[in-house]
Amino acid sequence: MRYIPPLKSVGFALNSVIDHGMGVVIGETAIIGDYALIYQGVTLGGTGKETGKRHPTLGRNVVVGAGAKVLGNIQIGDFARIGAGSIVLQNVPAHCTAVGIPARNICRSNNHSAPLKKGNTPNPEAITQQLLQRIEQLENEVKELKGQSGFRDSVVKHF
Repeated sequence: MRYIPPLKSVGFALNSVIDHGMGVVIGETAIIGDYALIYQGVTLGGTGKETGKRHPTLGRNVVVGAGAKVLGNIQIGDFARIGAGSIVLQNVPAHCTAVGIPARNICRSNNHSAPLKKGNTPNPEAITQQLLQRIEQLENEVKELKGQSGFRDSVVKHF
């Protein structure tokens, strides 16, 4: 079950997704920015105290984790993340993560990179090849160290 009011009252933007929409509630004055991702059980609701604009505004590229409650006329900045099960009652700055009950903002650094976009993702074959080369290098180092220490492939018991 989910409740989303008629889209004429909700500002729902370009390429935003409600993933597994079960239990999603979006208040009628909520605004959802471009490329937002909203998981199941999310509430974008009011606190019951305001009139007029009383629901949250999500910026661009925001992710709201499963079961999170974002309440009141607050702003969630661009590229922000809301942790699953969090209850957000205050603004979340851009590029920050809000987690906990009540949610606390965690901002790691000022160096923000854009998220991966289609066509701009690393080549998985090249990454796999690099990992295989690294594994081979580490296996050779282990063999070399075993040879230097006189260690044989025997079981060593730790007491």
